[in-house]
Amino acid sequence: MNTLVKRLEEFLELGGIKKDITLLIISAIALVISIFDLINLPFDAAWVAIILCGIPIILEAFIGLITAFDIKADVLVSLALIASVLIGEDFAAGEVAFIMQLGALLEDLTVAKARAGIEKLVKLTPQTARILRNGIEEVIPAENVKEDDILRVLPGETIPVDGTIISGQTSINESVMTGESFPVDKTTGDNVSSGTVNQFGAFEMKAVKVGEDSSIQRMIKLVQSADAGKAKIVGIADRWATWIVVIALTAAALTWLVTGEIIRGVTILVVFCPCALVLATPTAIMAAIGNATKHGFLVREGDALERLAMVNKITFDKTGTLTYGMPKVLYVKSFYEKYSDKEIYAYTASAERFSEHPLGKAVIKSYKQSTDSPVFESEQFDMLPGRGVKSLINGKTVLAGNLKMLEDNNIVVGENIINSASEFLSNGCTVIYTAIDNVFSGFLVLSDTIREESADMISKLKEIYVEPVLLTGDNEKSAASIANQLKIEKVHAGCLPEGKLEWIDYYQKNKNFVCMIGDGINDAPALKKADVGIAMGGIGSDIAVDAADIALVNDEVKELPHLISLAKRMMITIKLNLTFSMTLNFIAIVLAMTGILNPVIGALVHNAGSVIVIINSALLLKWKNKKYI
Repeated sequence: MNTLVKRLEEFLELGGIKKDITLLIISAIALVISIFDLINLPFDAAWVAIILCGIPIILEAFIGLITAFDIKADVLVSLALIASVLIGEDFAAGEVAFIMQLGALLEDLTVAKARAGIEKLVKLTPQTARILRNGIEEVIPAENVKEDDILRVLPGETIPVDGTIISGQTSINESVMTGESFPVDKTTGDNVSSGTVNQFGAFEMKAVKVGEDSSIQRMIKLVQSADAGKAKIVGIADRWATWIVVIALTAAALTWLVTGEIIRGVTILVVFCPCALVLATPTAIMAAIGNATKHGFLVREGDALERLAMVNKITFDKTGTLTYGMPKVLYVKSFYEKYSDKEIYAYTASAERFSEHPLGKAVIKSYKQSTDSPVFESEQFDMLPGRGVKSLINGKTVLAGNLKMLEDNNIVVGENIINSASEFLSNGCTVIYTAIDNVFSGFLVLSDTIREESADMISKLKEIYVEPVLLTGDNEKSAASIANQLKIEKVHAGCLPEGKLEWIDYYQKNKNFVCMIGDGINDAPALKKADVGIAMGGIGSDIAVDAADIALVNDEVKELPHLISLAKRMMITIKLNLTFSMTLNFIAIVLAMTGILNPVIGALVHNAGSVIVIINSALLLKWKNKKYI
């Protein structure tokens, strides 16, 4: 028996969507030939539809019953098919099989392709490490690194394990862990994480956490465990299948016993086939997905919109989601009467001209956007890892970087200036100090800027009773500044991937349905864990997109309220479809019991119900929330 079941399952898995569409087209043509008797055949053309569409349904029902006693909608369909064939109503059997397979195809089309997020995370894992033994450098597989080993990491390399810097200074791109685009300066005694990227200076480190204990490996485990815990919504028709089967069989048997006419019993089975019920959900989902696509959303999971309709909390990553993720120069101030604000800006931008640091690039980009004046030619350029840059411009030595760089060069900065800069730092900004010929001359203030549409989007979310929550790896002051501007009451700062996962789990345990929207690799576990994950498709990492249920292709977060409103409207449409289909079925049963309907007419009646359900679902294609028009 087990061998038979296995072979039947293999048969059902053959082919794919193209095969299903082809079989449906052939079946539809056969049914048209049958009902209008277009071709003189030695058999009823409806048998083509019975074989192509009906046999897979019967096999599926058979496998479900004998392996797990799983009663689904296809059990009733199988009984109706067999009964119709036994009494010679071939067209009714073929038509029912066709409609059911059409519904199944629509459901299959809403299922996302297999995701490769875990594989991409694995590729981020460093494969090799530079180990120092007795002063000799040796390249070994990263998996062979042990605790307390001494490693050397060169500029541009990915850090192989978690550890502590024992010599050297550098800047580390930690976006893989925190999501923040600004590099973090590191020096002796600072901790570094596996998977993060060393940008500038070479350094030596002691391995602390290796193998499966390293940060990148923990990230992979988080993504895997979060996905495993996400529940999938079961189809309405299958949830009600047991009751539908019991009611249909009871009604058919009683009618046959009372009237003595088996045809009435078979008609009941035919009209009670849940065709419209099966079509109610997938047609609405397909139409809603089409609508969402027009607004820049790629729905990657078939039941994502069903889950989204229940969401009452939406958690946001900050950088790249609510903000643009790119720092801009917001303020320039000269503290040396010899130079104007514009000249300080020009000298700083010229000094950063050849910098590979993201902050340096941001200064150059902002300068070019704000003025048509060209930067000065740099006669000499030096990168000072963890400090800033040094450049010779117009015969003047220009230093641009942090306070540590000025201290290293014995350049005095007044207390009032430090206090002035602190006000900007407390709001999450970054300050670049500039000294010309060893005299402190001024500073530039950079900050990630809020997306223009973010405030209006947050306001509209509140209107549809969805509470926004900020989950960010940024510091508390920066997070609070952004939250205050956007009027977000709940803020959780300093969140690493584990932290975001814990907060989402906390909200879910308190009976909230949570949507997470983010763009970075560090957001992947949270995107998987949330009831619905939405990734920024344009600026977002491939891993974040792969982990999400929905991707926002054009990164326009202003469309989020429409998407959630659409999901809620879709569920209303599904409920209307279900109510209509069940009402029609019960009316048809009464007519079948009284003999008014025969199997063929009954099949056409509930087929008409299926058409009405499809038309009602199609209205979702162009639906818009009138509040946002």
